[in-house]
Amino acid sequence: MNHPPLAGGGRAGLFLTVFVTGAAVMVIELLGTRMIAPFYGASLYVWSSLISITMIALALGYFVGGRWADRAERTGLSLVIALAGLLTLTIPWLTRPVLLATDPLGLRAGAFASALALFLPSLTMLGMVSPFAIKLYTARIDGVGSSAGSIYAVSTVGSVVGTLVLGFFLFPFVGSREILVGLGVLLLMLGLAIAVVEKKYLGNSRLLPCLFLAALAAGLLPAIVVGRSSGNDQFHIQSERESLYGWVRVIDHPANDLRVMTSDASAIGAETISNGENRLTYQNIVDALPSLAPGIRRALVVGLGAGKMANTLHERYGIATDTLEIDPAVADAAADYFGFKPRGKNIIGDARYEIRHLTGPYDLIIHDCFTGGSEPSHLLTVETLTQLRGLLSDHGIMALNFVAFYDGGRNPSLASVSRTLEQVFPHQLFFVSEPGENFNDFIFLATNHPIDIAAQGLPEAQQTWLAQRRLPLDNAGGTIITDNYNPLEHLQIAKAENYRRVVIDAFGPELMVR
Repeated sequence: MNHPPLAGGGRAGLFLTVFVTGAAVMVIELLGTRMIAPFYGASLYVWSSLISITMIALALGYFVGGRWADRAERTGLSLVIALAGLLTLTIPWLTRPVLLATDPLGLRAGAFASALALFLPSLTMLGMVSPFAIKLYTARIDGVGSSAGSIYAVSTVGSVVGTLVLGFFLFPFVGSREILVGLGVLLLMLGLAIAVVEKKYLGNSRLLPCLFLAALAAGLLPAIVVGRSSGNDQFHIQSERESLYGWVRVIDHPANDLRVMTSDASAIGAETISNGENRLTYQNIVDALPSLAPGIRRALVVGLGAGKMANTLHERYGIATDTLEIDPAVADAAADYFGFKPRGKNIIGDARYEIRHLTGPYDLIIHDCFTGGSEPSHLLTVETLTQLRGLLSDHGIMALNFVAFYDGGRNPSLASVSRTLEQVFPHQLFFVSEPGENFNDFIFLATNHPIDIAAQGLPEAQQTWLAQRRLPLDNAGGTIITDNYNPLEHLQIAKAENYRRVVIDAFGPELMVR
């Protein structure tokens, strides 16, 4: 390996190239979850799939790139980067057909297969850049170590900068589809520029193949940037917005007089189109809570959804209600399409952080963060519940909604929720939303004092409603959930797969992909 070393400008250009491609790797990996999540959810399985595919692609790229670099006459880097650009451009174009094709595989296999098909090609080409760069940068065999260290260091710095720029600046303001298109175009332009440099200084060039790839990309662009569907004959999309936490949409089904808010593949709010009446049965328990805890003056809702429970507490009972929601897109959709009006503090942020800064006491806390899709399991640990109990008044109630299978009262996830609540609250009651259905919303009422629903002066209709939904629960097989040990997402695999199937069957798979 003895050849003339690159001049100062050549080395600077090479460092810039590996910096940009290192940033591109992380941008594609992070955006991968946002492309897949609307269909498979933003669960641990989607993240694990993307990280695994990225590592596989880089390993392949390093291996194949090293072989190719040894056989090439110091050219070929331009073609590698141009190919990476073209393959990146095709990701938004291929997302819909790939997700629909992998749907029959289920949540885990489908997420992995879709990540494999969509992201392995472009990430593999980007992985090939470092071996090529090392080959170009190294003039003598005894300089390989320092050359490789410098190249990988610059590439890693690029990955760090790409991650920060995407998360802090790009993604809050630009959609993932547009970012991927822009990244693909940038890589193609970089490939063309390197091809020109190769021709000028190295004699050989891949300029014609790079121009061909750029022309091919230009022909594909109209199909790649085509707008999203506005619905179909049955469903009409009233609003959609991509946020840091999900793809939030408001969907109308006029034939059923139904308006639904979804975040990725989870339904988080529903009402009638005609009069705004709540359509999520489990939320009707709000009508009974003021009678179960007389003297409620102040409430906190963790997980806003469509804002129906917060509205009910204020409009029917005059209770000042603070709301806490992690996703600003959800809060905006609740206000714009579901009539939510803040009647207290309207806090946007992650509950684990924000509840540390709240000042109690609250007479009622409604914990409604657990949807049918991926679960914010860090919000159901002993540590989180202890923080919430610290905000609760002595006579207060915490109501917690949880989606699961009942399985005769022996479901391990329900048992784990119950056992975890036992570590924090001395008393709890357990209710089901839809009696007779195995897959359901379940409501836990946790308190510092005993509750007797027959002795609270409840109206007879509310007593009957609660009594019909009271169920036994065997929590002996449950696990106490802590920050240190939290198996909840694993315990809820069957639930996540079933819920996803219910939502897709309700709306149709075409409506749930981008």
